[in-house]
Amino acid sequence: MASSSVREHRERGRGPVRCAVLTVSDTRTLDTDEGGRLVVQLLESAGHVVVRRGIVPDEPAEIRAWLEQALADPDVQAVLTTGGTGIAPRDRTCEVVSGLLEKRLDGFGELFRVLSYQEVGPAAMLSRAVGGVVGGKVVLAMPGSPAAVRLAMEKLVLPELGHLVWEATRPPRPRVGKGQPGG
Repeated sequence: MASSSVREHRERGRGPVRCAVLTVSDTRTLDTDEGGRLVVQLLESAGHVVVRRGIVPDEPAEIRAWLEQALADPDVQAVLTTGGTGIAPRDRTCEVVSGLLEKRLDGFGELFRVLSYQEVGPAAMLSRAVGGVVGGKVVLAMPGSPAAVRLAMEKLVLPELGHLVWEATRPPRPRVGKGQPGG
């Protein structure tokens, strides 16, 4: 179903992506974090590499500090977060991530909710997911439940992760202007 140009871009985006995985939760630990563990398992089974893993409470300053450290790490190409995306007063991951984004990927959240609606009905409107690019690195924030993680990872993230990173990091094309070939 994909066009030849989409297939070509995906081919260029092949290869392992080096990822940071953050869980935002006031109650989970690395031992009890099923959503974050599932992100790591799915990434690694798809051939990607997890170079950082962390868990922080749903405190904006702590979320932001962890994200900024991961984004400053030259080994990290993409940051995936789970948790803190609901509408409860303490759920603030989306606000923190959105505040960092230089370019938004609105389709990530839109498609996640469409897919979620097919599984849970109108409660999907409570599912916030946000994505974009910061400093040439992909950032995707998804809910923390294992079912939501599996849905986002299998249907959206894993099929496009390499392509997203390639697009976010490729050099700009030369500008064609008047007096130049093609201008």
